[in-house]
Amino acid sequence: MNDSNPPLPEDVRKVVDDPARLDALAALDVMDSAPDADFERLSRVAAHIFGSEVALVTLVDKDRQWFRACFGIEGLTETSTESAFCARTIALPSDEDTLVVLDATKDPRFAENPLVTGWPGIRFYAGAAIVVGGQKLGSVCVIDTKPRASLDPGLEVQLVDLAGLASTLFELKNEARVRARTAAALMREEWRHALTLEAGKVGSWVWDVRTGEVTCNDMFRRMYDLPESAIIHIGDVLAATHEADRALVQAGIDASFSDGVDFSTEARAANTGRWLTMRGRVYQRDADGKPLVMMGASIDISESKQTAEHTRLLLRELNHRVKNTLAMIQSVARQTIRQNPDPKDFIEAFSGRLRTISDAHVLLADRDWTGVQLFEVIASQLGPKFRTQPDRAEVHGDDVMLPADHAVGLGLILHELTTNAHRYGAWSGQQGVVNIDWRIQTAPVRGLALTWREEGGPEVSKPDEIGLGTRLIERSLAKVLDSEVKLDFAPDGVTAKIWMPLPTEQI
Repeated sequence: MNDSNPPLPEDVRKVVDDPARLDALAALDVMDSAPDADFERLSRVAAHIFGSEVALVTLVDKDRQWFRACFGIEGLTETSTESAFCARTIALPSDEDTLVVLDATKDPRFAENPLVTGWPGIRFYAGAAIVVGGQKLGSVCVIDTKPRASLDPGLEVQLVDLAGLASTLFELKNEARVRARTAAALMREEWRHALTLEAGKVGSWVWDVRTGEVTCNDMFRRMYDLPESAIIHIGDVLAATHEADRALVQAGIDASFSDGVDFSTEARAANTGRWLTMRGRVYQRDADGKPLVMMGASIDISESKQTAEHTRLLLRELNHRVKNTLAMIQSVARQTIRQNPDPKDFIEAFSGRLRTISDAHVLLADRDWTGVQLFEVIASQLGPKFRTQPDRAEVHGDDVMLPADHAVGLGLILHELTTNAHRYGAWSGQQGVVNIDWRIQTAPVRGLALTWREEGGPEVSKPDEIGLGTRLIERSLAKVLDSEVKLDFAPDGVTAKIWMPLPTEQI
């Protein structure tokens, strides 16, 4: 096909290049799209009615004419706008409905057109404009390679009707496409909104006060343990609220209805026990001011409630521990100064005991006062490598969690035993060894039986007077009921046997 086309007349080019027309064409978003069966059928009908070899449904762009449907020509999907007969069809005056060319070779507008002088050799052409949104975008046309002497006016009317049908098809399909795109966007937005509510544990609801029906999301249903698909009424929601909180919820609703204030309350779900904060507002009232629609959201605040309660318990426990610790420190200070009136000796003895108490409290604070592992208590006295690189100490036993009082008391005991071993016992010489072993007893009461045994040190004799260290060892577990510490000053080394009960839930 010859690509050298004479330029379109200025008046035709002005219509083709009109920005409003080109914008309307672009808005259809169909150029180069896949074949459409409806337009294909329309082109076949046009060819049948006119008895023509070719029938087209065309769209005229700035530089090319594209075939939305094509009957009678294989492999051709577009031509240049310059050679397009349909470019002149859309440029017809408003009082002319069709462009009819009986013999293109004798029409000065088309005689030199490459589609006439070359393939496919157009002789007859009749086209009517397709109008979408008030803009002429293309045409329905019929083409023959043989000229005609005339065209029945009735056929021109039918061609206009076919063009009108094509216009309607374009508009309907475009509307359907826009609706589908809008629906998809809305669906994506709904999913995004739903995921946001899910992530935030937010249950949204709309209450039709007249019917009592509550429209809600899945999160709201799960919060109250309501059926997944059944219709929900306000009575169902109140019934799913904890019995002790229903009156509070109802009072909040009544105040919102009567006073116009926002509904706001906290309540528990009956079946799950979850704490929920409920917020709502009347968004529509009738002429008499009666509420018609209330909208709102419920948020699961169970975790924040639990955190707040845990914090309150922790503060009470901390307050209790601080008081006990201060009392313990005061007692240890008084007894230490009695045994060590010299300030230097007092500072040395008291600092070690105070540090032991402090270390135990640091460990407990790091674990919210839930307890400390036995290995950690031993490590605070023997060093962190007591199991892999012991320094004249043999330790045997499995790790176990100790409650707070057990950990503080046992830490003081081990501190005093360690201090005495360095000063007077097994570790005061070069050969002595300390054996620490324990076992967990399960009957008749679950408990820890720990033994400290010194060997290889200087000969031991029972002291004539019980010192502070001994009293601390024997009294450090005073707060642990049913605990016991026995000291034995055997000549070959001190032995301490410690027993303390352990909570059964830690098995």
